[in-house]
Amino acid sequence: VQLQASGGGLVQAGGSLRLICAASTSDIYATAWWRQFPGKERVFVAAIRWELGSTEYAEAVSGRFTISRDLARNTMYLQMNNLKPEDSAVYYCGATLTSGSYLYWSRSYDHWGGGTLVTVSS
Repeated sequence: VQLQASGGGLVQAGGSLRLICAASTSDIYATAWWRQFPGKERVFVAAIRWELGSTEYAEAVSGRFTISRDLARNTMYLQMNNLKPEDSAVYYCGATLTSGSYLYWSRSYDHWGGGTLVTVSS
């Protein structure tokens, strides 16, 4: 599975961005967005199970970010609203092919795309 993330950029606090993760296949159990702050480990942001469409969110983004997928396009999205400076990070998309994977654990993900940088200015 190949993943390609895009959509990052510079935005002012309170603004919005939409991240896109294009996958090379639809034979995926779940995909997720993770983010990495400088010098830190990646942290979970949100995940979506492709067949069911059920979602999971980190508390820090719940109510501001919305994850979705388009099965016809093999694409996942992260709509980020009301962005805050503390959302600034490199965002990565990951995919797991294993049904029932624990989505909050980075090692559950077999495949990763390159990162896309999000910078939120105050």
